[in-house]
Amino acid sequence: MMNWIKRLLKTILFIVIVYATGRFGVVYFGSQLIGERAPYLQSLTQDSVTVRWQTRQNRMGVLKYGLHPDHLNYTLLEDDVGKVHSVTATTLRPDTRYYYSVGDISGYKDPNPKYDWFRTMPEDDTDKATRIWVIGDSGEPGRIANDVRDAMLRWIEQNPRENDDYINLWVGLGDLAYRSGTNEQFQRALFETYPNILRNQALWPVYGNHDARRWTYFKLFTLPEYGEAGGESSGTENYYAVEYSNVHLVVLDTTDSSMNPGSDMMEWLKRNLAKNTKQWSIVAFHHPPYTKGSHNSDSIDDSGGRMHKIRQHVLPVLEAAAVDLVLSGHSHMYERSHLMDCHYGESDEFSENNIVSRGIYGQHREYRKPERNISHSGTVYVVAGTSSRIDHGPLNHPAMVVSMAEAGSLLIDVDGNRLTSRFINDKGEVRDEFSIEKQNGYTSNITSCVLKPGDIPQQSNSSAE
Repeated sequence: MMNWIKRLLKTILFIVIVYATGRFGVVYFGSQLIGERAPYLQSLTQDSVTVRWQTRQNRMGVLKYGLHPDHLNYTLLEDDVGKVHSVTATTLRPDTRYYYSVGDISGYKDPNPKYDWFRTMPEDDTDKATRIWVIGDSGEPGRIANDVRDAMLRWIEQNPRENDDYINLWVGLGDLAYRSGTNEQFQRALFETYPNILRNQALWPVYGNHDARRWTYFKLFTLPEYGEAGGESSGTENYYAVEYSNVHLVVLDTTDSSMNPGSDMMEWLKRNLAKNTKQWSIVAFHHPPYTKGSHNSDSIDDSGGRMHKIRQHVLPVLEAAAVDLVLSGHSHMYERSHLMDCHYGESDEFSENNIVSRGIYGQHREYRKPERNISHSGTVYVVAGTSSRIDHGPLNHPAMVVSMAEAGSLLIDVDGNRLTSRFINDKGEVRDEFSIEKQNGYTSNITSCVLKPGDIPQQSNSSAE
């Protein structure tokens, strides 16, 4: 009997080892970067940019750039020969358009002035208008993703801004490659879907649960782990900050990083928000705190309880720091709240007391907040996970005043004291629009929350009113 049990245990162990080895092989080789990849921008800041691309053969990469497409006066060479290339240009001028081309020591192509350019971020003390394009759960290539992309570009072309680029910041809310974040899936969903945009805009990605199924994500992106794009140094590419004009953007990792009090990310978040001096604060992460779409934020079993943890541990910190707008994906719906505060429980616990403002209703909702960043003066929550797919759900979360199963993406304009967000569908129609205006002397219906002392960061630019 004992020998039979030993043989059975050995057989089970052998099967486990074979499965684990095979699984490791699938994950490893699915994460490898194979074939050519056109140049794309990363970590675009006031004075630097990283240009990445890939070749079939081993080459010594060359980046040439300059202020005019016919005069690329600056040349940077890689130190090593390889297929995956990454060159960082530094000491650039702020708020300046550069043209560029990549190649190797044997030569390079002349840049296409329409696509092969980048504009560095403006200096800190400017108040330049900012246009942010947000795509959510864009990882399924095909008709929906293409239509959403083309509809947004058409809307921007039909509604141009004077003397400015078509967008200034580009944010991806996670799940950039379905189903399991392989290199091939990233190639189709990202690089083949947005090839021209990647050439002149740096994507600021959120780490989604499907992105985390392989190692490709961190091989593809160069992200500001040491505060290169503004804000506090995080020491990791999982979460980081980006500052543009008067906007402070925070990207959090709700997939792999701990959200427990005292964890590295939560302590960094408090430090980062406490030091923020920008007028507008926007936070992006993958899992939504409120949704009744293809995911249910009430269910402790849904998504490993992450949506619960966000409500319990993350939202009190954000609302105490007067964050204006929170963006998430994961649920393949569009859902949007009023200006709200202090709802950290289940949907049946939501009440009128959590609504700071229902807004002034004209052609769209207009919300008001104090000009200074006052704790618990209200936050708008948006779920925008329909840039490549639409699923089903009841769409009846009481915190969400707008809910729809419709493909689209977000366009956010920040101009001085006013932020305007539009959900533009795959036909180019504005299906939801709201604005937040910060007014001097305005006193909002500030709610009070019972929080643990460690949850509330000190605001360096706040004052009680």
